[in-house]
Amino acid sequence: MKFIIAPDKFKGSLTGLQFCEIVEKSLKEVLPHSEILSLPLADGGDGTIDILEYHLKGKRHQIKVNDPLFRKVEASYLYMDAISTAFIEMAEASGMALLSKQERNCYHTTSYGTGEIILDAIKRGAQTIILGIGGSATNDCGIGMATALGYRFEDKKGNQLVPVGRNLSLIQCINTTQVVQELSKVKFKVACDVTNPLFGKNGAAHVYGPQKGASEKEILDLDEGLQHISNLFKQELAKDIENVKGAGAAGGMGAGALVFLNTELQSGIDLVKQLIDFDKKIKQADWIITGEGKLDNQTFSGKTIQGVLASSKTKNIKVAAFCGSIDLSAQEAKENGISYSDSVLSKAKNLEDAMKNSGLYLSMIAKKFAEEIKV
Repeated sequence: MKFIIAPDKFKGSLTGLQFCEIVEKSLKEVLPHSEILSLPLADGGDGTIDILEYHLKGKRHQIKVNDPLFRKVEASYLYMDAISTAFIEMAEASGMALLSKQERNCYHTTSYGTGEIILDAIKRGAQTIILGIGGSATNDCGIGMATALGYRFEDKKGNQLVPVGRNLSLIQCINTTQVVQELSKVKFKVACDVTNPLFGKNGAAHVYGPQKGASEKEILDLDEGLQHISNLFKQELAKDIENVKGAGAAGGMGAGALVFLNTELQSGIDLVKQLIDFDKKIKQADWIITGEGKLDNQTFSGKTIQGVLASSKTKNIKVAAFCGSIDLSAQEAKENGISYSDSVLSKAKNLEDAMKNSGLYLSMIAKKFAEEIKV
């Protein structure tokens, strides 16, 4: 029997690689002659670099950049010399994880550090840059990133503005005279797993602003700022991104990538699968075992499990989902293509126990599954 183990991480408890190791060991105990291939996945959010490094064996480069509050921080990105390609995670320089709970407020944060990483990759000779934009602490529509690449955002007096969310409404001119020349020669691919528009009730500020620490008034200001810069994009750069799905991703970085990097947004999980040749490697498998922190209705909107299901369906491979928690009935899971599902939380005493001992419970789930299909 052939198994593919293809999970995302359990945020805060297990990496995708740890999941693969635990499940493979547990399956082998029950089904010692089975063929097992580990293909850990990610959907473009934080942790994607680790997954691509595992599969593609690039080299990590460490550089000092600005964090979301303009403080120096060490960040890394993956670079493959053979194909002149860089893999960059926005979260490395501009992520929520870099800030304490008290510091989190996307009204005051910047994506400048992400632009610094891009600039370093360009100087290194990158001809293709793959950018994952999950896990951001920002709502600056990518003006921070763009500033690091030579764009200037000026007020009505011609003064350069600090590239943070609160200043979006003050921008009167987008000055492109000093943009890094090599930028136009680089091909960008942007991994994005949400479909929110840039502004409005389903836009970046209203949907994600509260999670990123903004007050109600600040959210209204940010939303006005996003609408304002959207109009500037049309007037000054002839770019209309108002109705583009995903423009609101990562505090408007989706829109920023479309405008400043001249690229299109792609499904993060689809991009990762393509890069690691996933669909080819799963041929002739009997089961794909996948998983992520939570299995719920959002899972089927561009997340890793949804990407696995899309691939399995074309090859008629059964899918088992081992998750941290499950908010769907077994019937709902089956209707969405999941043949077997189980969760860590159903075995644990409480959430704290589940987080602390997730590896132990995952092993139990895998052994139980193997025993059932063995029969």
